Amino acid sequence: MSLKLIKLTKEYEHQLGEMIDEWKEDQVKNNTDRSPYAIFKNDYHDFDYYLENLELKEARDGLVPDSTFFLLDEDRNRLLGAVNIRHYLNDHLLREGGHIGDGIRPSERRKGYATKMIGMALEECRKLGIEKVLISCHKTNIGSAKSIMNNGGVLENEVTDEDGEILQRYWITL
Repeated sequence: MSLKLIKLTKEYEHQLGEMIDEWKEDQVKNNTDRSPYAIFKNDYHDFDYYLENLELKEARDGLVPDSTFFLLDEDRNRLLGAVNIRHYLNDHLLREGGHIGDGIRPSERRKGYATKMIGMALEECRKLGIEKVLISCHKTNIGSAKSIMNNGGVLENEVTDEDGEILQRYWITL
């Protein structure tokens, strides 16, 4: 299987729609989280607007510049997940969010893709000059914690997030 991180283009509009629809159905059925938030913040049906507003180029309104990549299975021409990389941390991201937000579409979970995607995302972080990467996940998300630890994540601590859930904060030194 040939996996790679891609930037979204018009070529992948249909694949994006299939993935987002599947993901949103799972969120309703199973109350799963919306990570990475960047791919859910706008309606993909207006694809040009979606694409134009997927990434933040400059800091504003408490947000930092970011980059969003999609994990593509080239053999199946299928989007498996997405990762959002924040270029630096503000106070909120240092406490709760971290540099990386990621997720794998429901039908492709528990197959090792998150571990591979995080590894590729760390390469993108290296290109941005980030030397220490913070990734956080809910304590109940054991799969996410394993994917982070499989990429060298070291648990620093646990905090309670805005929703009252326990969040684990991991650091990875590049």
